[in-house]
Amino acid sequence: MSELGALSVIFDLDGTLVDSEPNYYEAGRRLLAQYGVTGFGWERHTDFIGISTRETLGTLREEYGIDAPLAELLAGKNRHYLELARTGTEVFPQMRAFVELLHSDGVAMAVASGSSRAAIDAVLDGTGLGAFIPTVVSADEVPRGKPAPDVFLEAARRLGAAPADCVVLEDAAPGVAAARAAGMRCVAVPYIAATAVDPVFASADLLYAGGQRDFRARAAYDWLRSLKP
Repeated sequence: MSELGALSVIFDLDGTLVDSEPNYYEAGRRLLAQYGVTGFGWERHTDFIGISTRETLGTLREEYGIDAPLAELLAGKNRHYLELARTGTEVFPQMRAFVELLHSDGVAMAVASGSSRAAIDAVLDGTGLGAFIPTVVSADEVPRGKPAPDVFLEAARRLGAAPADCVVLEDAAPGVAAARAAGMRCVAVPYIAATAVDPVFASADLLYAGGQRDFRARAAYDWLRSLKP
């Protein structure tokens, strides 16, 4: 029996386990340039951190008056992203240590992400994280993306865990809101530390306000142990 009892852990992927946002930004910039859109900067990209790729492109399609079907935009961004992801995606070192610690203790884990399944699989396979986290849910597989709870509830269902027994790790406010809506505990590690003042982060059960620079695998694990009845 795990030291954490019946607790299961569900990870967001992008910005939480891995620093894939630079790749997503570049993929989006390249895609928009194909349709004559220039000037898409990093700051605008950060407005969509935590939002599914489908919803992000739907918003940008309207904003820039792009005539192409959403399916075409999705395929194009995925193609650009996969090219970038395969060349290298950085895993946050303390997150890798945390995953390995949980795995060694027999804790059930899942990834629940707003990315496409192809993108998730490419990152997990390329980083080796897939060997530790076999359960994966993409927002494309559920009716609604974050901040709706669907992706986390589906992850819990696949793990065979009650939502109340799940702890979510998230880097963005929409993901924290989704975890709370799912009735799950949440550890928040803001990708952009300045966003830690967002009131949504205050609802997290554990907040690393400094983001990844503050997160420590052993401390997070010990906190999880304190939750065990």
